[in-house]
Order: sequence, then C-alpha cells, then structure tokens
Amino acid sequence: MNNNSAKPFLPWPGGKRRLAKHILPLFPEHTMYVEPFCGGAALFFMKKPSRAEIINDINSDIVNLYRVVKHHQEEFFRQFQWMPASREMWNELINQRTEYMTDIQRAVRFFFIQKYGYAGRVDSRSFGVKTDAGRLIAESMARLLQEARDRLARATIEHLDWEACIARYDRPTTLFYCDPPYYNLTGYGVDFPFGNYERMAELARTIKGKVIISLNDTPEIRRLFEGMDIRQVEYCYSLDRCKGTPSSELIICNF
Repeated sequence: MNNNSAKPFLPWPGGKRRLAKHILPLFPEHTMYVEPFCGGAALFFMKKPSRAEIINDINSDIVNLYRVVKHHQEEFFRQFQWMPASREMWNELINQRTEYMTDIQRAVRFFFIQKYGYAGRVDSRSFGVKTDAGRLIAESMARLLQEARDRLARATIEHLDWEACIARYDRPTTLFYCDPPYYNLTGYGVDFPFGNYERMAELARTIKGKVIISLNDTPEIRRLFEGMDIRQVEYCYSLDRCKGTPSSELIICNF
C-alpha cells in the first residue's frame, strides 16, 4: 500500500475495498477527486492522494465521523477503546437518543454500531460481532485511526445532496467516483428512487468532468447507461458476506 494511502476503517454495505483492484487502474489523470457518495470511502483511503479531494455524503453520521477523526482522532479513540464489544452495549447504543450528544460521542456511537452491526448495515437491528473482535480495540485500531486522520487531513468533507456535490465541483479536471446505493437493494438507511439513476446517467453524459460509477448489474441499469464504457466484474456484495453465487458489478465510465 502506498505510504500516502490508508486502510478503510468504517464497515459499510456495498463497500468497494475488494473492487479497488478493478477500479483504481481506470482512474485517468485529474487534479480534483470527488466522491459524492463516500460511505465507507474505501477508494479514497486506498488511492494515492490527489491535489484536491472532496468526500461527501448525505448521511450526517458519516460526515460527523470523518470530521471527528480528522480533528479529534485521539479523543475519539480514547472513548471508543473502553467500550466492551458486547450485545448489551450495542443494544444500548442503538436505542440512545443523540440530540444531546457531543460530536465525538455521536461519532463513537455510530462507529461502534457500524463496526459491530451485522454486515455493516445501516438498518441492521442485529449484533454481528466476530469472536476475535477484542483484538480490534488495541494498537492496531489506534494505528488505523491515525492513518485515517492523516489521510483526511487535506480532504474537504461535505454534507450535500449528491447532485449538489457534483454541481459544485464539476470541472474539466475533476474525477468523480460515484458509488450510489445499489438498485433494488436495501441496507443503506436511505431511500434512493429510480429517478436518481436516470439523472445520474444524464449527468454522466453532460458534465465537464470524468465520472466512474459502480452499480449492481441489472437490465434497467444497463439500459440507462447504454453507450458508455461498461465493464462487468464478478463480485460478492459485503451485505451477504459472499455467501452463495457472486453477483455482477458494473463499472461505468463516461470517458
């Protein structure tokens, strides 16, 4: 791994860590890198830094977590490391109200729920910790968060609608990596109607910048993006822990 990159630290449904070897080699030259749907931001953390970088998400918990790790990583880890990886703690946090929490407390709660929830699903109501989870709350976790803090240091972290994010940062030298919720799959904690995919296809054909989009392989998605460079990759979605038959992922480029 490049010295300037880092390991993704946030479990997220549909995370692209295992697809990075297929997507990163497709990246063209660019000066600005933008992820309108950053989620777990696997590619952002794994790629070589660009001159300007923006990660964005509509989920306020994700945005808050990255901002806290960027600015308050040590205190974040201090609070997290003493929390027992237990079903009781997980259930307690799931049912906690967050309006009176500090940003750090809210980030710790969200990270714990995602780390130990089933498959990292936002809508999961199931505790899914592995038997070796105790090792996570150790020096390895501290190093992981330190690397993430360093990687986030020069990044701009936005909380915008995906279309507003694209409109704000569209330049001829911009590369957008779009990883929207998969079509007809749940677990993201946000509604994403089919019209959003239609607008995404239209934007991919008209924006100034270059865009790479990853989506699950369906006839509807193939029709929307017909005429673009579409590559098919066999892939196991993290939502199902790679059980059963792998599904096809589409990597779509407008260049």
